[in-house]
Order: sequence, then structure tokens, then C-alpha cells
Amino acid sequence: MLKQSTSNPFNIVVTVAALGYFVDIYDLILFSIVRVPSLQSLGIPPEELKSAGIYLYNLQMGGMMVGGVVWGMLGDKRGRLSALFLTILLYSLANIANGFVTNLTQYAWLRAIAGFGLAGELGVGITLVSEIMTKETRAWGTSIVTGFGVTGAVLAYFVAVLGWREAYWVGGVLGLMLLGLRLYVHESGMFHDLKSTNVKRGNFFSLFTDSKKFFKYLCCILVGVPVWFAIGILIVFSKEFGEALGITGPVVTGKTVMFHYIGAAIGSFLIGYISQKLKSRRKALVIFIVAMGILCSCYFAATGISPNQFYFLIFILGIAMGYWSMFVAVSSEQFGTNIRSTVTTTVPNFVRGATVGMTIWWNYMAAGMGIIKSAMIVGSVVIPIAIAAVIILKETHGKDLDYVELD
Repeated sequence: MLKQSTSNPFNIVVTVAALGYFVDIYDLILFSIVRVPSLQSLGIPPEELKSAGIYLYNLQMGGMMVGGVVWGMLGDKRGRLSALFLTILLYSLANIANGFVTNLTQYAWLRAIAGFGLAGELGVGITLVSEIMTKETRAWGTSIVTGFGVTGAVLAYFVAVLGWREAYWVGGVLGLMLLGLRLYVHESGMFHDLKSTNVKRGNFFSLFTDSKKFFKYLCCILVGVPVWFAIGILIVFSKEFGEALGITGPVVTGKTVMFHYIGAAIGSFLIGYISQKLKSRRKALVIFIVAMGILCSCYFAATGISPNQFYFLIFILGIAMGYWSMFVAVSSEQFGTNIRSTVTTTVPNFVRGATVGMTIWWNYMAAGMGIIKSAMIVGSVVIPIAIAAVIILKETHGKDLDYVELD
């Protein structure tokens, strides 16, 4: 069996992973906040703001899908720390460059590059935390990483008032500052010992050559899709939904994002607590996904309410979507050490990438039935499928991660 090293205190690993995800979320969500003012600044006509926003958002998500594969495989082949260093360096430089764009084409290229860079931070970080911490405390570690990390969206909201270009520069500088903290983190003991064996590492395509392995991998992805249905459609385009629902005042997308992620931070800690109490990842996930379905129904029925009531609803919905932390942890726990980084990094990024398909489907249907009914149809498909996927996956609470996957 592979032995886990204890040379690196888990609290340092958790802190660095949490700060990394903080900067990750800051950049990922910043575009949602500055979408309208940045496009207006570049001279995009009002009638094209929505389509241009979807175009840039989809490029960012597409970049994350490709990056998820690259960084995940690198994390298994070269090490978790090598991937973490390179991913944060790339998205930090892309962020800084993003503050200098002068047209939509430049903006599009840099959103794709930033998305590619962002793809590795969460998955590789969670892999490292999962392998450093004991099986009894893993849920707390991943909850801390995501619970603190998602508050990066709150900082993005307040920094955005400085100007959209300045907000991108701040994100880039924060990322470069974080690189210094990597010096205090050492490689996972499980991975370190794995390197001395002949076991094949980071074989992404092995996930598709074995039907059982592929089905398990697919179920992991499907569990997380509702989160990005809500973020990529209900939150990012909350301004448009506010108008369609007849909210009594203007809905500010930046505020929507902020309240959502405050709720998500609380939800990340809450699901970790519930999982520990129930001694079950699956039960906790089902509770949160069902709650999310109910709250999405409330969102679609929120006609004529005030903006503050709408923000409160977004906050509560954010708590339910805090199950993202548990979803990533469960994905990490489903597979062996030699492919764990690949899985843990690609799964959340394929979920994010699924936003491309959902937004295209939603936008296509919206042309004939409006944005509310079309979003209801998308939600009514992805949420029940996610619940079924959770039920199919095996329970991983207390599971020993010290094993490998054989091709």
C-alpha cells in the first residue's frame, strides 16, 4: 500500500488551497459582475450586450473544459504542486492582460486563456487536501477550501466599483502574490510514494475505455450540473430575469452574484457539518439538491417582488448550491491516486463547460417561449438527473483513498 506523508501540516495545505480558490472564484465571477459595463465601454450596442456576454462566457467555460483535462493530467503525471503553480501563473497573467483589451476579439481570447488557467486550481487543490487529511476530517477540509474560496466573489463585487479594468488588474496581482505561498506547501505523500511505482498515472482516456469507470465518471459530472445551471443562467442573467419577472426595481447583477456567493459560503460549511453528522455524503447531497430544486421553483414564481426580496431569495438559493464543495470531494473520493487529480480537475470543469450547452439550449428556446419558461425546462431536466446520479454513486464517507486504479 502507498503510505501518506505527514511532512506537510494539513492546515497550511488547506489555507493555500482556500486562498487559491478565493482568487479562482474572484476571476471566474468577475466577468459576470463587469459584463455589461465592460462591453459598453468597448462600444458594444445595447441590443448586442446579451449575445456578446453569452459569447464571452461560453469561451471562458470552453477554456476551462480544455484546461481541466490538461491540468488534471499534469497533476497526476508531474505532481499536484507543479499543476497548481502553472495554473495560477497563467490565469494571473491573463487577468492583468484583460485589463488592457480594446475590442471584443481581444476580450474573447483572454477570457478563453483565463478560463484555461483557472481550470486547475480547484480540482488539484481539493486532490491535495483530500490526500493530506485523514478520512475522518476530509469533509471539513474541502468545506473550508470552498467555503472560504467562494467569498472571492464578494471581493470581486466591491473591487469592481474601481472600474472593470482595475478589477482585472487586482485579480492578477492577487494571483501572483499567492505564488509566494506555494513555497510552504509540499507534495502529497500518496502521490510522492506513487511515483516510485510503475503504475500508469494521469491516463485521462482510461476513463472512457472501461464502461463501469466511465459511468461512474459521468455520474460525478451530472451531480454538479444544477449548480452551474443556476449560476450560468439564473445568476449571470439575473438582470434580464428581474425584468421578465417584473421585479419592482432594477436588479444589479453584481449584487446578485455577491448575495449568491455569501449564501454558497454558508452552504459549503453547512453541508460539511450535515455530512459529518449523517456520516453520509450521498444523503447530504440529496438534501441540498432537492432544496435547490424547490428554491429554483420559488425563483421562477417570484413575480412582482422587490429587489431586496429577490436578493434574499438568491442568498437562500446560494446556500443550497453550497453542495458544490461536497460534489467535488465525492468526485475525488471515487477514484484512485493515480488518476485522482485528472478526475477531480476535469469533473468540475466539465460541469462548468456544460454551461455552454445549457445557455445555448436556453437561449434557443427563449426565442419562442421567453427566458422564464425555457429556464424552467432546463432546470426540470438537470435537477432530477443529478439526484439520480447521487443515488447511483457509492458512498465515500470514511473511505480510504490509499489505492490505485488499474487500466
